[in-house]
Amino acid sequence: MFQRPIVFFLAVALLAVAADPALAHTGEGYGGGFVAGFSHPILGWDHVAAMVAVGLWGAFLGAPAIWILPVVFPLVMALGAVAGILGIPIPGIETGIALSAVVLGLMIVFAVKPPIWVAAVIVGAFAIFHGYAHGTELPATVNAFAYAVGFVISTGLLHLLGIAFGLLVKWPAGRVAVRGVGGLISLAGVAFITGLA
Repeated sequence: MFQRPIVFFLAVALLAVAADPALAHTGEGYGGGFVAGFSHPILGWDHVAAMVAVGLWGAFLGAPAIWILPVVFPLVMALGAVAGILGIPIPGIETGIALSAVVLGLMIVFAVKPPIWVAAVIVGAFAIFHGYAHGTELPATVNAFAYAVGFVISTGLLHLLGIAFGLLVKWPAGRVAVRGVGGLISLAGVAFITGLA
């Protein structure tokens, strides 16, 4: 039942990542802003690790977390981006981003199943750091709204990628694979913190 949508999504995601963007606007307006925002999460492995982990953990937890966590993350991330654009000081941004991969990866490895509100608070807290980084790195020449739309869409695609892989938890071998990927994400977070990545 899920095979065709998953294959379609993976094909679209692969094309979106692999295709060279048509830059009709060079650094300004909707084209430059959208492209800059869309590419920012995808080009940062620290962002990729955490955003895929949100989808994986949501799939691991099942309904309603499978859709609540991937909705909470970009919504709170957008608030963090506004804080970054406004220059509101938030300490430890890079550490918070790296810790998001460590913590979310460990949640998957150890099959932690907290109440949904606790999972949403954890995901939302880390989303602030990711959003803040997006906001502070907003290029001065781009349209901020288009940039925000771009990074929210690419974040959603990374969540969907995690969900698609996370659906393997229905089978025993799939549970092992998903927990293994959680371990890799956590190790990547450690590498980010220590400066090895």
